[in-house]
Amino acid sequence: MKVLKISLLCIVLLVVVALIFPTWTPKIKGEHSISTLEQVQINGTGQEVMIRGVDKRNPILIFVHGGPGCSEIPYVRKYQDLLEQDFTIVHYDQRGSGKSYHFFEDYTNLSTSLLVDDLLELTDYVTEKFGQEKVLLVGHSFGTYIGIQAAAKAPDKFAGYIGIGQVADTVQSELDSLEYSLTEAALAGNTKDVERLEQLRGSIEKGESFTPRDLVRKYGGASRLIDDNKDYTSGFLFNREYNLLDVIRYLKGVSVSQNILIPELFEKNIPSIVEKLDIPTYFVMGKYDYMTSVSAAQKYFDMLIAPEKEFVVFDKSAHYPQFEEKELFAEWLNKTWSELEGKGL
Repeated sequence: MKVLKISLLCIVLLVVVALIFPTWTPKIKGEHSISTLEQVQINGTGQEVMIRGVDKRNPILIFVHGGPGCSEIPYVRKYQDLLEQDFTIVHYDQRGSGKSYHFFEDYTNLSTSLLVDDLLELTDYVTEKFGQEKVLLVGHSFGTYIGIQAAAKAPDKFAGYIGIGQVADTVQSELDSLEYSLTEAALAGNTKDVERLEQLRGSIEKGESFTPRDLVRKYGGASRLIDDNKDYTSGFLFNREYNLLDVIRYLKGVSVSQNILIPELFEKNIPSIVEKLDIPTYFVMGKYDYMTSVSAAQKYFDMLIAPEKEFVVFDKSAHYPQFEEKELFAEWLNKTWSELEGKGL
């Protein structure tokens, strides 16, 4: 009994320590480097902002995470080491997500338009902090739904817009995902998966549900060269940006954000909201992306009006080309920035 009590006490102590353990982002060496992780008051609420770079005088990139609610702060460092050499990288947990989820805050007013306003205020914060006029805005997955609206609302704040895994016509994208998953399941001889998918066809066609993400992942439509679920797990366990309390915040935030924002994604298709951007625009897709389909993104790209635009496909990737092919992505991004800089943007 004594051994049992001691063991239980040790477990309780470990849990308490894990809950309250201090968090930070590892330092980057160099006189002009920056590596900060802190709560910043943005548009009336505390939002977690991580800023990393070898030289804070470098151009600024703001990354808008997807989900809804899926912060990339827990694991993203392993994929942005090359980018940190040439850019000041800003990640933030959106209102109600991850470390920006506050247990006693009212999120009934959460909306994409509010997240757009948050992003614009964050942009003002970082440009003032670093004494720069504009930033390069990068959205990923659901983050493109927010990012492209911000770019349309305040183009003067941005040197350009990059949509990675760009959201387009949601129903069309989900039907593409359905057909892909059905084809792959049939080829693999998985009749149960085929039956499950066929049973969902009606609700997907009506815009009432997504193609099951576990099956999209199973058949390679989410990632090919990385394991993003494993990245989250190892990030939660071993990276210093999150503690156990933050993991609880993350899980709670995903639930709250998705319940509120996913219906909006179906009801308000982005091609009907943003038909024109006044800044250079880039859609970056993985060839095998069936979380946000390449075909749907291409159709949106073709109709979108912009002074300069480019549709880029990474041939070995799915939904995470910036991670799956990080060397090629860094090369492309540096080339793109040099071209923008040459044009005085």
